[in-house]
Amino acid sequence: MTSKSTVLFVCVHNAGRSQMAAGYLTRLAGDRIEILSAGSTPADSINPVAIQVMWEEGIDISGEQPKILTDETVQSADVVITMGCGDACKFYPGKRYEDWVLDDPAGQGVESVRPIRDAIRIKVEKLITELVVD
Repeated sequence: MTSKSTVLFVCVHNAGRSQMAAGYLTRLAGDRIEILSAGSTPADSINPVAIQVMWEEGIDISGEQPKILTDETVQSADVVITMGCGDACKFYPGKRYEDWVLDDPAGQGVESVRPIRDAIRIKVEKLITELVVD
């Protein structure tokens, strides 16, 4: 790819998985990729355990706010990464879609969320290699 891609991370509440993925992509890709995140049914705030495990990686997502998934958001993305939002995720032709099968960190403790975080990092690193041309 020669131009900057826009990646949209979508999960149900936009409070855990999608926020962790956006945090990693921001840290690892910098300004080489535009990053969006949203949820089909956004929570009121970011999952505090997700904030904690990302802080362990030196990434602060505490200032983020869950956002509602809109048609416009999906249309503005080149790549849509879904994480458990099922039929609530909008589908538009011409977009690249991936479904990342990851446990939902909602209601789980730090020990259970760390492996989810680590799996997200591996997927984000792979995504960067596919999208970024240095």
